[in-house]
Amino acid sequence: QVQLVESGGGLVQAGGSLRLSCAASGRTFGNYRAGWFRQAPGKEREFVSGINWSGGNTYYADSVKGRFTISRDNAKNTVYLQMNSLKPEDTAVYYCAADSRTFIGFIKPADYRYWGQGTQVTVSS
Repeated sequence: QVQLVESGGGLVQAGGSLRLSCAASGRTFGNYRAGWFRQAPGKEREFVSGINWSGGNTYYADSVKGRFTISRDNAKNTVYLQMNSLKPEDTAVYYCAADSRTFIGFIKPADYRYWGQGTQVTVSS
């Protein structure tokens, strides 16, 4: 089992940037693929970005492609989400997720067994 703790959320003006971090503990994080999801009030949790165990493969929702970048540092057991050109519609609670199972996808919440507690991102217009 792995424990995940997100940080880096906050309030930012439209057009600004934030970098979210997800620190993992408990197991060798390099064996886990990871993802970022977000959930706005009254909406379902949605996929934002995913990354494989090595960082060689990354995936993005169309709504964030070209603005967000996912990366990881396995030596630090941390996954990052760099968010640029933020828009008010990016406002949500952002969750980090991870899983070590193989032959599983990246874009569904059910693809991940382990979740952080979430960090709030608010983008003002």
